Amino acid sequence: PLRLDIKRKLTARSDRVKSVDLHPTEPWMLASLYNGKYIKLTEAWFWYFLVFFSDDMLIKLWDWDKKWSCSQVLGVLLFCFVFVFVFPGKVWQLGSSSPNFTLEGHEKGVNCIDYYSGGDKPYLISGADDRLVKIWDYQNKTCVQTLEGHAQNVSCVSFHPELPIIITGSEDGTVRIWHSSTYRLESTLNYGMERVWCVASLRGSNNVALGYDEGSIIVKLGREEPAMSMDANGKIIWAKHSEVQQANLKAMGDAEIKDGERLPLAVKDMGSCEIYPQTIQHNPNGRFVVVCGDGEYIIYTAMALRNKSFGSAQEFVWAHDSSEYAIRESNSLVKIFKNFKEKKSFKPDFGAEGIYGGFLLGVRSVNGLAFYDWENTELIRRIEIQPKHIFWSDSGELVCIATEESFFILKYLSEKVAAAQETHEGVTEDGIEDAFEVLGEIQEIVKTGLWVGDCFIYTSSVNRLNYYVGGEIVTIAHLDRTMYLLGYIPKDNRLYLGDKELNIVSYSLLVSVLEYQTAVMRRDFSMADKVLPTIPKEQRTRVAHFLEKQGFKQQALAVSTDPEHRFELALQLGELKIAYQLAVEAESEQKWKQLAELAISKCQFGLAQECLHHAQDYGGLLLLATASGNANMVNKLAEGAEKDGKNNVAFMSYFLQGK
Repeated sequence: PLRLDIKRKLTARSDRVKSVDLHPTEPWMLASLYNGKYIKLTEAWFWYFLVFFSDDMLIKLWDWDKKWSCSQVLGVLLFCFVFVFVFPGKVWQLGSSSPNFTLEGHEKGVNCIDYYSGGDKPYLISGADDRLVKIWDYQNKTCVQTLEGHAQNVSCVSFHPELPIIITGSEDGTVRIWHSSTYRLESTLNYGMERVWCVASLRGSNNVALGYDEGSIIVKLGREEPAMSMDANGKIIWAKHSEVQQANLKAMGDAEIKDGERLPLAVKDMGSCEIYPQTIQHNPNGRFVVVCGDGEYIIYTAMALRNKSFGSAQEFVWAHDSSEYAIRESNSLVKIFKNFKEKKSFKPDFGAEGIYGGFLLGVRSVNGLAFYDWENTELIRRIEIQPKHIFWSDSGELVCIATEESFFILKYLSEKVAAAQETHEGVTEDGIEDAFEVLGEIQEIVKTGLWVGDCFIYTSSVNRLNYYVGGEIVTIAHLDRTMYLLGYIPKDNRLYLGDKELNIVSYSLLVSVLEYQTAVMRRDFSMADKVLPTIPKEQRTRVAHFLEKQGFKQQALAVSTDPEHRFELALQLGELKIAYQLAVEAESEQKWKQLAELAISKCQFGLAQECLHHAQDYGGLLLLATASGNANMVNKLAEGAEKDGKNNVAFMSYFLQGK
């Protein structure tokens, strides 16, 4: 099966809807109503030009800019010369007064038709009061297929412009989705809004608009993510409908790349795929690529798209080992392959509603997530969580488990797992208790993600490009649309992302910064010190803030280039000399006061006195002089305060001396 995700996005109650349309660029739907009095506008609208057809046999054009005035009326005869019309069973040529040919097959009146928009089939589709849907070859003038299932008159039919599906609606209240190649019924939708009258879809969009007796609905069909993958060398492969194409980042040469701008990539056609690709994914070493769709998978060589293996599967995932992969054959059976040969099959205890690749084999069930060893399918750990995505680091030490609401960072303790497998201590029915250590939970929704060292890079539900390391989230960019991570190329210091229109963009992210942060997380400060000289000075304060959050303030003070940050760190660490030098450079009263407080706490009264003088803090000087019993200091303070017009302090200083 296609396994199309179907989600209702919008419901608008109204009188009977006779026609619907989707805006080509904005997230808007237009619905015209049977009563003819008004149109239903589903959101804040900005529409320039509308065309309406009605039962009065006239076509009217309405202009938004002129307060919805009717700018033109077209008669049916004029209209017939402008558009191809398909009347029940008959096909006309433009400008012809008689039909070219008649297609016979329906037993009752034909209500709706649609042409197939792809160039590979001369097909049209019709729906009629005989409750049947027929697909016709208008070159051979034959009926290719009849779709049966609707219980009442068929009122609307449509070939989807992007997906390999046919959408049909009926007065029985259902919308049916059929595979346009196999003609298998994929799904039946019933939203309880009485009779279905119209359907509209749009090229480049997953949205489908439906009109009913009681209002209109928008549903989203299929995956949001494009079928696209990039290997470690910058070769990107994607599917455009059933055609597979490739682009190579290296081919751009030394062209200047600006953050967020579309890359001028040369695209190479690799050929047509035998199945409709819903996902494409390279294996870890990039030699092979798997295409999944229609309940099948095909593994190709990545360079020439030669078929290496294929089979039926509801889901396919690669292992961390490039030669291994797993398929979910059903909701109860998982099979593991090595070098394209089946190695093992097993039935997980609680079923298999989804599988995840990586360092361990993840299996999702209604009871949660279970991790298994790829080698022997031994249960490693069962966790009560319902994951949406799982991302493993290259080392296999870290894993991100993303759910519908948040994501968790876990550390995989392979040494403890090996010890438990050997001694059988700490092993329960849920696996090895010490297999994972939770490092953090973050209340953000991950759309796509990948690891670079110990840094987890991800796109969020609010279109931010972030990375997480050591409990800190750093925003790399705010995206202006939904983008999907493809990969990171260290030698370029750049991240690459794609959108559903197959545009590729890039953002700078210094590998030296990521390597430094990774070394810090591993407490490998000798490696961190080696990497530090390669980090540009303008990036070092960011690194210093990271060090500070990890509790390494001394290292942060050494790394930071921001005087404000360094002064705060020096105060926290009690580094009087560094703080004094920074205060001299800043010439800030506030800094002198802060340093004076620190000097007093360290019993450095001479330094404290100097700082308070710089700060012109006479009240502080009086407190310091009297608390320390320094008569000479009190006398100098009296003279200085009188000179500067600080009469209260001067009076108190003289009074204390009996003058």
